[in-house]
Amino acid sequence: MQYESQVLTQPGSLARVQNQVLRNTYLMLALTMIPTIIGAFIGTSINFSFMALHPIMGALLMFGAMMSLMFAVTAFRDSVWGIAALLGFTLVAGVFLGPILQVALHLKNGAQLIGMAAGGTGIIFFSLATIATVTKRDFSFMGKFLFIGLILLIVASLANIFFQIPALSLTISAIAVMIFSAYILYDVSQIVHGGETNYVMATLGLYLDIYNLFVNLLQLLMAFSGERD
Repeated sequence: MQYESQVLTQPGSLARVQNQVLRNTYLMLALTMIPTIIGAFIGTSINFSFMALHPIMGALLMFGAMMSLMFAVTAFRDSVWGIAALLGFTLVAGVFLGPILQVALHLKNGAQLIGMAAGGTGIIFFSLATIATVTKRDFSFMGKFLFIGLILLIVASLANIFFQIPALSLTISAIAVMIFSAYILYDVSQIVHGGETNYVMATLGLYLDIYNLFVNLLQLLMAFSGERD
């Protein structure tokens, strides 16, 4: 243990460890797309009428399920079960894309909008991840501001479940796009600078950034570019 500690304190060794975490995170992130896509196909064939009739209860059930699985990922992050829990989480997350994908696919250009949202998410992710990796700038200073913004965003989203104000929904989606884009910078920077050394947790963080970015981009595209019958 003493020898390992001495090795890890050497700059070259630290850099190798950080690069390995980043590489494993990107590989795992690519792998999580498989259960997400499978879950999304399952979600588009499920009847979510209960959630439409009881939006508050539906939102709470989704939130509870996601939080339980995230807790499992965190609890087992240092074992192979953490990987299994992460893949299970992404499968369920894909299923929960069902309602918004069903709405999108009922639009004339729904498939195109889904593709645009996915493409836009990919461009934003790779651009910001490249900036955080290549520039080597430490974006950890953003952490507190992003956390406060995320809490306010959650509060506003919960409030809008009751009020159902379209303008507020669009504002929330626009702010969410900015917050989760900034979180990509922050989370990749954490890996690059050794703030996050567990690739399972790093993958979970980036996955949530990408997931929420895609959902909110799609909501904005449907609102402004959706072609209804």
